[in-house]
Amino acid sequence: MSQASPLKAFLGKGWSFPVYPSQNDKTISYVEGAEKVRQSIWMILQTEPKERIMRPNFGCGLRRYLMQPNNASTWAGIQRDIERALIRWEPRIKLEEVKVQGADDPSVAMISIRYSHVQDGSRENLVFPFYLE
Repeated sequence: MSQASPLKAFLGKGWSFPVYPSQNDKTISYVEGAEKVRQSIWMILQTEPKERIMRPNFGCGLRRYLMQPNNASTWAGIQRDIERALIRWEPRIKLEEVKVQGADDPSVAMISIRYSHVQDGSRENLVFPFYLE
């Protein structure tokens, strides 16, 4: 048994996000391993609390920052909400850093998330552009 097998089993396999049909057959496209975790983080960031009927607290709630000024105060709130949501909803990772800062476009806050996989300690980085307008 290879070293990657237990890690893939721990990280999981599931539908891709967004959901789309497989190119090879007439089924839904699946992802597994580190890509599944990455897509899970994106889903948490893009989901508002109360969007999911069976999990009303799931999500990050970033839409509350739409139309807010692109400044340090807004960035601190975004950072806090992301940290709380990822710690609560993604147990497969150890959150190392969430960094929010302005971008060249004044309506964009760039979110950088550094994390490691709990199972093997491998590190990943995800950059998420958040449009405030």
